[in-house]
Amino acid sequence: MEETKSLYMMTLGCPKNRVDSEVMLGTLRTRGYSLVQEASEAEVIVVNTCAFIGPAKQESVDSILEMAELKKSGSCKTLVVTGCLSQRYGQELSQEMPEVDHFLGTSAYAQIGDLLAAEATPRQVIPDPDYIHNAETPRINSMPKYTAYLKISEGCDNACAFCIIPTLRGGQRSRTVQDIVAEARNLADSGVQELNLVAQDLTAYGHDLPGKPKLHELLKELVKVDVKWIRLHYAYPRVFPDELIDVIATEPKIAKYLDMPVQHASDKLLLSMKRGRNSEFLKKLLGKLRERVPNLVMRTSLIVGLPGETEEDFELLKEFVKEQRFQRLGVFQYSDEENTAAFDLPNKVPAKTIERRWREVMAIQKRINREQNKKLVGQKLTVLVEGPSEESEHLLVGRHEGQAPEIDGQVYINDGLAYPGEFVTVEVTEAHDYDLIARVVERPDPKQREHTPREAHPAPVPLKALARPPEPRPE
Repeated sequence: MEETKSLYMMTLGCPKNRVDSEVMLGTLRTRGYSLVQEASEAEVIVVNTCAFIGPAKQESVDSILEMAELKKSGSCKTLVVTGCLSQRYGQELSQEMPEVDHFLGTSAYAQIGDLLAAEATPRQVIPDPDYIHNAETPRINSMPKYTAYLKISEGCDNACAFCIIPTLRGGQRSRTVQDIVAEARNLADSGVQELNLVAQDLTAYGHDLPGKPKLHELLKELVKVDVKWIRLHYAYPRVFPDELIDVIATEPKIAKYLDMPVQHASDKLLLSMKRGRNSEFLKKLLGKLRERVPNLVMRTSLIVGLPGETEEDFELLKEFVKEQRFQRLGVFQYSDEENTAAFDLPNKVPAKTIERRWREVMAIQKRINREQNKKLVGQKLTVLVEGPSEESEHLLVGRHEGQAPEIDGQVYINDGLAYPGEFVTVEVTEAHDYDLIARVVERPDPKQREHTPREAHPAPVPLKALARPPEPRPE
C-alpha cells in the first residue's frame, strides 16, 4: 500500500475547470491521497489555472506564487500547475517558475496520478487537447452533495474573435448520450438533485459524434434520471431548434433557466466578433423562447470595449439591455489576448472608456434586477435549501429555480426550518437588488427524510474565481 499523502486542490476559473479538478481528485484518491482544506497542511498542492482573460491569468500567476511560498515554509513537497495557463504558457512558465515541479496541459490532468507516482517524470506534459473523461473515470463531486456539474462536451469549434478557448481546449469532443446518462445516474445515486449541464458550447452538442445526436435528444434521456432540476449553461445562440425549445417548455425537470451568452447587439460588432448571427436573429430567438417558455429566467454575458466599438455601438447595446430586461447579466471588459483574431483589430478602445461602459451597463441592469425582484414579493417559490448562511447562523440560504449555483443571487430564509438539500416552498417577503428574503410555508415531512452522517457531505473544494462574471455586487 502506498503511503497516504495530503493534497490541496485550488481551482480557478469556470465550472468546466472545476469538473477537471474533480477528476484529478478522484484519480488521486484511488492512489491514496487524502484531501486537506488548508494549503499549509498539504504535501502536494495542485493549482488548476484559468487563462481566459487578463485578470484571470494574473490571478492564476498570483495564486501559483502564493502556493510556491509554502514550499519554503510549509509541508509542501510537490507543486503542480494544471489547466489553461499551463497549456498556453508552459514553456515560459517553466523557465520563470523553477519552484513548480510539474506543468500539465488541459488534456493531461487525468494522468496526474501516473505522473506523480513515476520516479522520473518530465516537468512539462502539454499534449494537444484531445482528452475528455467518461462515466468510468474516477471523480469526486466537490460541490455540496445535492448539486453537481455535468460536462457533456469539451472544446469548441466556434472561432469567436475575442476567445482563446479553442486554442487552449481544442476542437469539440462530445460525450455519447449513454455515457452522459450513466454519469448522471451515478451522481443521482450519490444524492445529487440538481444537474448543471456545462460545455464550451452546449447547443453544438453531438455534431461531432456518429449519428449526430442533438441536445434535445440528450435532454429527453436525462429527464429519466432521478433528479429534480436539470440546468442549462452556455447555450451558444447559433443553432437553437424548435425541438430544444419544446423540451425546455414541456419537461418539468428542465429548469426554466437558460444561460445564453449573446455578447453584443450591434451587427457591426457581432460581425467582427465572428458570432455567426446578427441582432435581428438574437431578438427573434429571445422573443420565441420567452413566448414558448413562460417564466423563463434568462442569463446572458456581454462584452464591452471590443476594438472598433463606437459610442453608437455602445448605445445600441444599452438599448438592447433595457429592452430585453434579462433576469441575469454578466459583463466582461474586453481583454486583448494574443493569438485571437480581435488582437489584430484596429481602433482599440481605451481602458478608461471600457470601464465606464461596463459601469453604465451594470447600473442599468441593477435597476432591472431590483424591479424584477420586487415583483416576486408575496409569491410562493420552490427553493433548494443550501444550509446556514455565512452571514448569520440565524438565516438559512437557498436558491430557487431561476438561480444557478455560485453566480446568481440567493434566497435568505429568516422564518422556518429545513435541512440542506431539501426542497421547500417559501413565500417571498422582501426583495433586494440581487437576493430575496422569504419564509418557509411548506416542507417535506422530516420523518420521511433519509438521514446521512455529517461526514457524508464532502467539504467543498476551494474555488477562488469564476471566469464568467457573476451578478454585480454593491462596492
